[in-house]
Amino acid sequence: MKAIVTVLGKDKVGIIADIAILMKKYGVNICDISQTLMQDYFTMIMLVDLASCKVDFTVLQSELKKAGDGIGVDIRIQHQDLFDSMHKI
Repeated sequence: MKAIVTVLGKDKVGIIADIAILMKKYGVNICDISQTLMQDYFTMIMLVDLASCKVDFTVLQSELKKAGDGIGVDIRIQHQDLFDSMHKI
């Protein structure tokens, strides 16, 4: 099971590290990552593997949102199949 994680917010030191630590805590493997700065805004998209995730998907969603609120960014996660369906032309 794969998922797409998106992160958006004002840039500051440690965003990637904070999210990577959280992913490790829950057994989520980061397969691919792309990040960029758009003026003062940090954007990141990750493809993650949930095969070894230690919690239910809804718990992971909640924990990512809570972590994002704590560091001042918006973090969202969607199952890859849902993401793919939403973005088909």
